[in-house]
Amino acid sequence: MQRIIYPSGDGVAVLIPAEKSGLPVQEVARKDVPAGLPFRIIATAEIPTDRSQRDLWTADFSQPDGYGIGAAAWFAEQEAIIAAAHAEELGSEDTK
Repeated sequence: MQRIIYPSGDGVAVLIPAEKSGLPVQEVARKDVPAGLPFRIIATAEIPTDRSQRDLWTADFSQPDGYGIGAAAWFAEQEAIIAAAHAEELGSEDTK
């Protein structure tokens, strides 16, 4: 199992991707991490099990796995991809 982490205030936010979402973890991160923030995808085992000091957790984001674009931008991107595919499909029907 994997987790997505990103900087949040003075700490680290941890996202748990829904297993049944059908989206690759990278896409979940792009969608659910706020726009412009770096994220890393890590193994669940890398998350400390002692949560009593959770507000003191740190992580190195100098080499992130990517940057979030936020949900609104992600959904707009998906709509554009679908619209382009639909337009292409309609265009190919016109040439038949």
